[in-house]
Amino acid sequence: MTDSFEPVFDRTPGVEEHGPTVSYLSYSVGLGLAILATITSFVVSQTDLLWPPGIPVGLIVLAFAQIGVHLVFFLHLGSGPDSTNNILALAFGVLIVFLVISGSVWIISNLNSNMMPMPQ
Repeated sequence: MTDSFEPVFDRTPGVEEHGPTVSYLSYSVGLGLAILATITSFVVSQTDLLWPPGIPVGLIVLAFAQIGVHLVFFLHLGSGPDSTNNILALAFGVLIVFLVISGSVWIISNLNSNMMPMPQ
């Protein structure tokens, strides 16, 4: 008896075992979750469901959920050994974006604090 049995539920959602046989079900589930996150963010921003100071936090959480749905279901980014390079490339991209944004904010705030006051 061989151990060729591989359970279907033993992999990341949206990541298929064979590249050409990507199922429409994973794309449909991903599309449904992305639409749900988008509609939820519009509802959160346009209604009084959340406490008003908590609205930005709720929108940030929904934005990260949307990013996760896109990475798993559409870009097929999983935690398997085949996705190691993709995860490293994503982490490097996030690092570069963080450095650019934080450096820009730092430079702009430094320029703002060193400007001479304008006469009225």
